[in-house]
Amino acid sequence: MPFVVYATPNFTENAVRFLDKLTQIPEVRLGLITEEPLILLRQEISRRLAAHRQVQNPLDASQLEAAAREMQAQHGTIHRIIGPVEIMQVPLAQVREALGIEGLDVETTLNFRDKARMKAKLREAGIPCARYCAATHPDEARAFAKECGYPLISKPPAGMGSLSTYKIHSESELENVLRHMPPAPGHEVLFEEFINGTEHSFDTFSLNAEPVFHSLSHYYPNPIEVMREPWIQWQVVVPREVDDPMYDDIREAAFRTLQVLGMHTGMSHLEWFRRPDGSIAISEIAARPPGAQFMTLISRANDFDALDAWARMIIFEEFTPPKRQYAAGAAYLRGMGQGHVKAVYGLEQVDREIGHLITDAKIPETGRPHSANYEGEGFIIVRHPETVVVRAALKKIVSTVRVELS
Repeated sequence: MPFVVYATPNFTENAVRFLDKLTQIPEVRLGLITEEPLILLRQEISRRLAAHRQVQNPLDASQLEAAAREMQAQHGTIHRIIGPVEIMQVPLAQVREALGIEGLDVETTLNFRDKARMKAKLREAGIPCARYCAATHPDEARAFAKECGYPLISKPPAGMGSLSTYKIHSESELENVLRHMPPAPGHEVLFEEFINGTEHSFDTFSLNAEPVFHSLSHYYPNPIEVMREPWIQWQVVVPREVDDPMYDDIREAAFRTLQVLGMHTGMSHLEWFRRPDGSIAISEIAARPPGAQFMTLISRANDFDALDAWARMIIFEEFTPPKRQYAAGAAYLRGMGQGHVKAVYGLEQVDREIGHLITDAKIPETGRPHSANYEGEGFIIVRHPETVVVRAALKKIVSTVRVELS
């Protein structure tokens, strides 16, 4: 029975979901490394663990390695060490190399984690992506802005999602970003051309360097626009027509991206754009399962357990591709303004009109603090065999449900 170690900084909702699934795989003994004490984890999950080590800083590879070595001495060889949190990918790879554990190595992980390095490899391979500058000095950013023009996007090279990502419209806004996030050697700031177009994602299961299953999503609207406009409730659609020829270009580019960056076995989450002229551009890609309820969306669209499939693929190197049966979509419930959730309106009407399409929901709880990201305070997930029905249902939700803050 393989001994597998899962590492996470704390017990977020997503981390607990992964833990719950991993501890229910009967053929696996699971160890856990966290920053938080085990008492904070639900007892029905913690009692299924084979081992636990608490560390002060789970982003420190030396602390992770020491905890893993202790576990290995007590419970036997570690078969895999995994964790879906983006900022832990490099430390986990360092532990794999130090202990001889199979999985993505440090150099490959850096190809996915360091966005400037990633884009350099993609451009060298002729894969379409945004023009960029990894600035180590403010003058490099200014020169790039002069060459590329406005608007621009700025982000840290090891960013995730739309956190610390800004759209820069003018020279004065650029100077403001440079004051608050000054680039320097060892602390580069990534500047990219702003791509006009619609934003999407492409999620892939890869086994032994071969893509064995993929899914894609459409964003309504682009996340950076959601972050700029607090009144927008974000929507994501996973279309049923995933194998349609209209996606041949991004399918080819995504699979080539994985090959160039060195993906072996695991999930990847790729962000991409389609310009008004129909051309595509890769934004970035992460070597981990997606967040923001995407695993649930993939599960509902294909009528299988995507999380269980990912875990079994990583641990046992087995995967049976499901057949796409539905379209699925998520409406993220988001309050406008600051404060805490006071009330949620419109749920009864939504349930009355499209309740038969709803598969999952997290209704914002009264008293919950306002969320600063595009996922908001809750969500409603729907599915149907027809993509147009899912799209219409999401529009109904975001036009009807209102989250009041106080």
